[in-house]
Amino acid sequence: MIAIGLTGGIGSGKTTVADRLAALGASVVDTDEISRSLTASGGAAIDAIREAFGERFVAAGGALDRAAMRERVFEDPAARARLESILHPAIREAAERALAAARGDYVLVVVPLLFETRGFLDRVARTLVVDCPEALQVERTVARSGLAASSVRAIMAAQWPRWRRLQAADDVVWNGGGPEALLPQCERLHARYRT
Repeated sequence: MIAIGLTGGIGSGKTTVADRLAALGASVVDTDEISRSLTASGGAAIDAIREAFGERFVAAGGALDRAAMRERVFEDPAARARLESILHPAIREAAERALAAARGDYVLVVVPLLFETRGFLDRVARTLVVDCPEALQVERTVARSGLAASSVRAIMAAQWPRWRRLQAADDVVWNGGGPEALLPQCERLHARYRT
């Protein structure tokens, strides 16, 4: 089955596009969802995170304290590398199992840092970037997550800039307009990916 790597900056609308393509018949393997399950209370990565970073980064309920960890890894590149060394192999293993079980017309592998980490580029036939203006990325992310605009911009600064993602993409969905503009683009891509 053909695998398509779907990526885009924070707040660009990756989930929205994945949901639209899933409704048309694609299977979806979302590495963010896998990461959340690994770092939830009782998740497979919690013990390793606790050992590497200490109890301070595990919330009272037993899940990863995402806010504390986000602050730590943005301040300390070595901490970020340590966290990635715990999560990335586990995410890859779970994603490979999900890919093997996928039964749609094709499978979307949603990887926010697809180009930056290069971890799934060997597994996908094409790359699809969801794009929108940076101001809209900030607005959407603040509304969705409650993060401060400055925190969102710091996350964006750690990701590839728009121009670089667009340059590397095989396909692009423009998500800077209303929902009515998104569906025809998704339908065209769906028809192409099915063949």
